[in-house]
Amino acid sequence: MIVVEDLHMHFGGFRAVDGASLSIETGTITGLIGPNGAGKTTLFNAIAGDLKPTSGRVTMSGEDITGLPPHALFGRGLLRTFQVAHEFATMTVRENLMMVPGHQAGETLWNVWTARGRIASEEKALARKADEVLEFLTISHLADERAGNLSGGQKKLLELGRTMMVEAKIVFLDEVGAGVNRTLLRTIGDAIAELNRERGYTFCMIEHDMEFIGRLCDPVICMAEGKVLAEGTIDEIKADERVIEAYLGTGLKNKISQEAAQ
Repeated sequence: MIVVEDLHMHFGGFRAVDGASLSIETGTITGLIGPNGAGKTTLFNAIAGDLKPTSGRVTMSGEDITGLPPHALFGRGLLRTFQVAHEFATMTVRENLMMVPGHQAGETLWNVWTARGRIASEEKALARKADEVLEFLTISHLADERAGNLSGGQKKLLELGRTMMVEAKIVFLDEVGAGVNRTLLRTIGDAIAELNRERGYTFCMIEHDMEFIGRLCDPVICMAEGKVLAEGTIDEIKADERVIEAYLGTGLKNKISQEAAQ
């Protein structure tokens, strides 16, 4: 689905991503881990069009998408979420979902005057789809709540729901579990797994919760200092000496090694 080749993202003399190369296979849930400052989010930003890479190449299904803006990638089915949810705070949860699909009839001023019936029909269909998404995510009771009033975990569910309003092919999830309580995190994890299994979504997620990564992701890729350090199953990553030293620190080496052996 995605191939990243020798990607660099420099900010002056600072190399946030320094020659990273990786691939994300169609139909997988790929985990991306690494210490703070490893370049994970910057890599996401460069793939998803929020930043234009200094050099390197990104392809999607064999097509060069390097440096394309987010709206162009959205049209190709590449979507992303953020560490801090980006909701329309004063709109309802249902309205937040209905905003997602592009090229709606009501976006054109001329149609407001000449195609009111078409606009009304389209909005009803979008509302039905939004309600189906909310039911899937088990948050139908929040449909008419202002999005700004949601908890952090509920906002993460809403962001995941947005990806379901269009024909997504691959979704990049940036710390979907950050600040989320364990109950909601299980709900989010169940939704991701079902979207992958039943609807064919490909995911790549940055996450620090190793239990969450281990439950969902195969393979797992570890970054450090802007480069890809290791790739494998969660057990292989936990047992990798380079990962233990770079990601977890040498002080936890024995503990993690014991966990991997159990």
